[in-house]
Amino acid sequence: MKRLDPRNLASATDLFAPDVVLHYFNPNLPEMQGDYVGLEGIRSFFETIGQKSRGTFKIEPVSIDAVGDELVVVQSRNTLTIQDQSIALDVVVVWRFVDGRVVEVWDIVPGRAAPS
Repeated sequence: MKRLDPRNLASATDLFAPDVVLHYFNPNLPEMQGDYVGLEGIRSFFETIGQKSRGTFKIEPVSIDAVGDELVVVQSRNTLTIQDQSIALDVVVVWRFVDGRVVEVWDIVPGRAAPS
C-alpha cells in the first residue's frame, strides 16, 4: 500500500492483476459510480476525479488494517473542491489481494459529505 500513488499508477503496475476491477460507490458523484476495469480503467477514474476537482483531490489515510490473507481495509479522509464547494469525505476502501496482486477494489463513500 505504501508504494501506491494514485497520481502515478505506472510506477506500481506490478501490484495489479491485469483484470483488476475498481467498484466505485459515491452517491455524491453518481455520474462516476460504476466499475473501472484494468489499470487503464483505474487510471482514467483518478484522471477524471482530478479533472472534476481541478487538481484539488487529496487522500489522507486514517487507518490501514489487514483482514485475513486477502483483504486490506483502508479508511481515509478525502478532500476536494467541485464547483467552488469544498468537500470532505470519510471513505472506506477494501483491497482484495490474490498471489500478492490487487484483483479487486471497493471504494465506498457514505451518502453525505462530512463537514470540511
